[in-house]
Amino acid sequence: MQPNENNKVTPSEVQETFSSLLKKAVNEVNHAQVQSDIMTEKLANGENVQLHDVMIASQKASIMLETTLQVRNKVVEAYQSIMRMQI
Repeated sequence: MQPNENNKVTPSEVQETFSSLLKKAVNEVNHAQVQSDIMTEKLANGENVQLHDVMIASQKASIMLETTLQVRNKVVEAYQSIMRMQI
């Protein structure tokens, strides 16, 4: 959303939008992890699950988690840089 003269965005609106975006991303990572665990358990129990599907789900969950951690690290790094700024 681009702010202009007629459409001002308040800091609380930005915070809510950012917060909901983060919650959605974390929920997607969690869902991928749960799906990977379910598929792995099905494979271990001998159910009709293809090995390559289990491996793909596992890698997808792993990549999503790693990406989330890297984004978190960058956000923390940006926050620390802002806090070190002198006014």
